[in-house]
Amino acid sequence: MLGAVLALAVGPIGCGRSGPPASSGPGGRIHVVAAENFWGSIATQLAGGRASVQSIIVNPNADPHTYEPSAQDARAMVGANMAIVNGLGYDNWASQLLQSSPQTGRAVLNVGDALGLSSGANQHRWYYPSNVQAVIDRITADYQKLDPPDAAFFASQKQSFETQALARYTSLIREIRARYAGVPVGYSESIFQGLGEALGLRLLTPYSFVKAIAEGTDVTAQDKQTVDAQAQEGRIKVWIFNSQNVTPDVKRVNQIAGARHIPIATVTETLSPASDSFQQWQVSELEGLMRALHGATGR
Repeated sequence: MLGAVLALAVGPIGCGRSGPPASSGPGGRIHVVAAENFWGSIATQLAGGRASVQSIIVNPNADPHTYEPSAQDARAMVGANMAIVNGLGYDNWASQLLQSSPQTGRAVLNVGDALGLSSGANQHRWYYPSNVQAVIDRITADYQKLDPPDAAFFASQKQSFETQALARYTSLIREIRARYAGVPVGYSESIFQGLGEALGLRLLTPYSFVKAIAEGTDVTAQDKQTVDAQAQEGRIKVWIFNSQNVTPDVKRVNQIAGARHIPIATVTETLSPASDSFQQWQVSELEGLMRALHGATGR
């Protein structure tokens, strides 16, 4: 399927493999295509109107791991001046599209590669606040490289985004860490690992459980027993689950947590609703988590 899409997309634009000039996006702006909308949201805000940004995956119900791009998606990706992919095996389809049609002057930000991570690392780097900052730095640097006359503008956009747009996000992370560090929690999927660690929470769920849920593989009987017991015995104070991926195993733990009156918080893999900005989405989740932690501890 991907091969056919590649053939349709690459044919008309691949002649000479020279590609468009670095600043030849619509209206003379940089044209950016992000594989996922959480990175696309950040790129849009850092651009401040000096670049057009398109995200391929915007449907909250789409699975980036198994996404099958359309010919239109492929044309957008390979025709961009700048492409942002998550990497780490999360969106191989996007990397394959770019590799199929190398273009001179195209900037490619592969987040996993930029962070120096290797295969097997947790793929969900947008839930690692320090990694989000690193991506902000890299996107800004790429904008400045592609459009040198606007370098000062992009530096100003970056400062505004960090100090204003992300203010509530960063303050919630500091507040939760200060108030709830060490609280034992359970979580359904590996997307929460980075944020949970940044918040100083004690993550009790076996990583093999959350990795299996995230990757759609079978959970072992031992992991099922461990996670169920953690909830049944009240060893976790809060249960956090990905509401976009409620497998039978996750549903069972949700039911146990509910029966044991363990507060439950939710996260999602992609922007939900899709119209939210990165920070609106993350703030909503952090506020929900804070309410759950307060309900569990009284703090």
